[in-house]
Amino acid sequence: MAKGGGARGRQGRPGKSPGAGRAKKDAAPRRPGKPSTTAPRGADAPPETARAPTTFVLGAIPGATPGGWIDAWNERMPHTEFELRPIAVATQRDTLREGVLDAALVRLPIDGDGLHIIPLYDEVSVVVSPADSHLTAADELELADLAGEILIVPHDDVLALDVPGAVSPSFAAPEDTEQAIATVAAGVGIVIVPMSLARLHRRKDAAYRPLRDAPTSTVALAWPAERTTPSVETFVGIVRGRTANSSRS
Repeated sequence: MAKGGGARGRQGRPGKSPGAGRAKKDAAPRRPGKPSTTAPRGADAPPETARAPTTFVLGAIPGATPGGWIDAWNERMPHTEFELRPIAVATQRDTLREGVLDAALVRLPIDGDGLHIIPLYDEVSVVVSPADSHLTAADELELADLAGEILIVPHDDVLALDVPGAVSPSFAAPEDTEQAIATVAAGVGIVIVPMSLARLHRRKDAAYRPLRDAPTSTVALAWPAERTTPSVETFVGIVRGRTANSSRS
């Protein structure tokens, strides 16, 4: 009896069959997944380096209107920001030397040492006069028509034009072309400027007429020869009218 009871006791006591634990462990095999991107605790995660934005900076003298070229740039170079930065004619050469510009629309003449220069277009010189001046009776003027007129020459004058018979004003020269045209609009004197500046500072009390025998003013693209980058070459292609698929020849 004792022997039989011992047998029942052994049968009633749950036991583990050999390899049962191993079978349980193998019953749910681990599925392969994506490698963990979490750095181990205590380990230094590699720093993330942000990609710096790329920007092409174009300087532009007053009166320059590169709007169409900017549109073409934005279409062709969507990942390179275009920044237009105003510059003064008097300091255009020094600004290019500072290295803050990739290129610039400048007004000739300019010291070309160390620069690549591409003339772009010539601007007609115009006479800005009061809107009720007798000079507005003509569609075009000549230098001889300006004899006896008070000629205002601002400090930022770009033409350095000699007008025979013109009268110098009795007041100090204005600081810039905008002030000069404001003075003319008030009814005093005339000023001679490239047409783009007359349009830029247009006033309802002033009018302008082309000056037929005056020299033109040339606007050019310039950049430091040592910094001829792919972005500069792209912009040169745009101003020259090359398409994205055109060769550089």
